[in-house]
Amino acid sequence: MEKISFKSLIVEEKEGVFVHSITQKFIEDLPDGDVLIKVAYSGLNYKDALSFRGHKGITKSYPHTPGIDASGVVIQSQSDKFKEGDKVVVTGYDLGMNTSGGFQEYIRVPSEWVVPLPKSLSLKEAMIYGTAGFTASLAIYRIQQIGIFPNSGRILVTGATGGVGMLAIALLSKLGYEIEASTGKAEFTDLLKEIGVQRILSREDIIDNSTRPLLSRRWKAVIENVGGNTLSSVIKQVEKGGAVVVIGNVSGDVFQSSVYPFLLRGIALLGVESAETQMNLRLQLWDKLANDWKIDCFDKIHRVIEFEEVPEELKKMLEGRQAKKVVVKIDPNLN
Repeated sequence: MEKISFKSLIVEEKEGVFVHSITQKFIEDLPDGDVLIKVAYSGLNYKDALSFRGHKGITKSYPHTPGIDASGVVIQSQSDKFKEGDKVVVTGYDLGMNTSGGFQEYIRVPSEWVVPLPKSLSLKEAMIYGTAGFTASLAIYRIQQIGIFPNSGRILVTGATGGVGMLAIALLSKLGYEIEASTGKAEFTDLLKEIGVQRILSREDIIDNSTRPLLSRRWKAVIENVGGNTLSSVIKQVEKGGAVVVIGNVSGDVFQSSVYPFLLRGIALLGVESAETQMNLRLQLWDKLANDWKIDCFDKIHRVIEFEEVPEELKKMLEGRQAKKVVVKIDPNLN
């Protein structure tokens, strides 16, 4: 293959300070892998922001290119599973963490990480979903596994204006669930109602600072994206036989609870780990996202940015000033 240069966002550590630049790389600079992909779109996630900031728990060594999501076209494949010209999606695994990620024009990854793009999704739609949408679909899959369906009762989504929150709401609405949502961003109230929320709650509506082990029953399930005191509070308010699905921890990774919600109400506390989801389930969920669960409000829940805007948007994410799912245009001509 001819020597190809391409633009890449690179984060480096210099004298204990993390700095970034958009510069040129060559294909030879990419890590080993049997599938080379030209990237059409990527998407912003909180892990990307942490890697960008220099979080060694996410990315162990620098220089590094973040970006845990990518969609694009196979340029070269040494795997029987893929051929040149195939449209594909890569989310999770080690992409963008310790493997050079999607904030660049090419990635090279193991074929075991690659999902064929479902025929009824565009490359852009796949990145509107991205890790956030896949995580939301996994949360819904988990509550359905224990028998919580649209006729079971109300569902609360916390952290509703972020990418995961909005995609969870859109998917739940598509499936016919009754949805309540909590947010600290009142300016998004109308949008949340447009995508399917029946009732908007403020953070104060759900937070409980008392020492009571149980409160009045309010929701059959909670898709919980905040952590900390929010998680501690909603556990007390779930109906008998309900569930809390933990998908984020933007407000803290520690929570408190007594055993009584679990012993007296039999609720389930479910974790979602999307990065290492087994491929058979990964394919099943991507098929649902592209077909039976495909949302009809893509345009309302995302916004598109240029490649050069990524650093500023990552800073906004770290400061909690961001809403909606942010999609990065890398090479939209591929779509």
